[in-house]
Amino acid sequence: MCTAIRLKNADVYFGRNLDLDKAFGQKVVFVPRDYAFRFRDGTSSQRHPVIMGMATVVDGYPLFADAMNENGLAIAGLNFPGNAHYFQRQDGKKNVSPFELIPYVLSAFSSVDDFLDKAGTLSLWDQPFSDHLPLAPLHWIVADRKKAIVLESMADGLHVYENPFDVLTNNPPFPFHRDNLTRYRNLSSRQGENGFASDLSLEPFAAGFGTSFLPGGLDSVSRFVRACYAVKNVAFKEKEEKTTVMTFFRVLSSVSFLPGLVINSDGSLEKTLYSSCMNLDKGIYYYRTEDFDTIQSVKMDNFKKDGNEISAMPLDGEEIIVDKSCVA
Repeated sequence: MCTAIRLKNADVYFGRNLDLDKAFGQKVVFVPRDYAFRFRDGTSSQRHPVIMGMATVVDGYPLFADAMNENGLAIAGLNFPGNAHYFQRQDGKKNVSPFELIPYVLSAFSSVDDFLDKAGTLSLWDQPFSDHLPLAPLHWIVADRKKAIVLESMADGLHVYENPFDVLTNNPPFPFHRDNLTRYRNLSSRQGENGFASDLSLEPFAAGFGTSFLPGGLDSVSRFVRACYAVKNVAFKEKEEKTTVMTFFRVLSSVSFLPGLVINSDGSLEKTLYSSCMNLDKGIYYYRTEDFDTIQSVKMDNFKKDGNEISAMPLDGEEIIVDKSCVA
């Protein structure tokens, strides 16, 4: 499943919920500038911007779920089964396997506009990482300080969409979500007008009547609408980092999965394994997990940026619960 959002206050923030039925060995991974990404088309990226994000490391290679680079460009892959389609190698194209798309984008480009200049040459290549790690059916949201876009590789080609909503969830394809929002144009953070009958006094009896038809399900369509409404209407108390990050995670919480609320066809429980929030201006990766609700952070500036060895940090932490009755 999954939900990704982009949010702006004093700085710009990007992150996601990763919703799945089981963990995949995920860690926060820091990639210095001289780590050599070797791509399946035979090219490599010997010198590139610093990259940091959530990944599982297999045979020394970081398989990223979401990440950012030091220039403020970020990308996340979200589940897109039934619609994702990858191609055989195509002449005249930059053939990139889906598992290496995040390293390719973040090592080669510094902004969304830079990437858009080359997006027409890109083809998602049907090349798995290994026989034991088949390709996941994904689509991607790419974001920076100015904008967000969506990439969807389908049977009729690679589609690139402007994303003024700053949100991505899962199926159906992005144009459906874009058009579907029109159904909710009457939502309001205010109480709304009485359009039922002018001769009836229909006074609201509680706050929030303007959001009465905001969908509350955990399906991807409902989450897209709900997350977009929050992103476009949330009001920040102030511009400081702490309160902005807390607000970001509260938006993600509003579309998160508690174990047991959604049961998959095989009986497994869909759950939010982790939530991330990246400060694209300061290079800080915040996260919290299903086991530890405390927000933790990893800063690019705390690592040696010129090097060739990646660093992987386990998602350990300590839950903090204060018993007020024990406080003198």
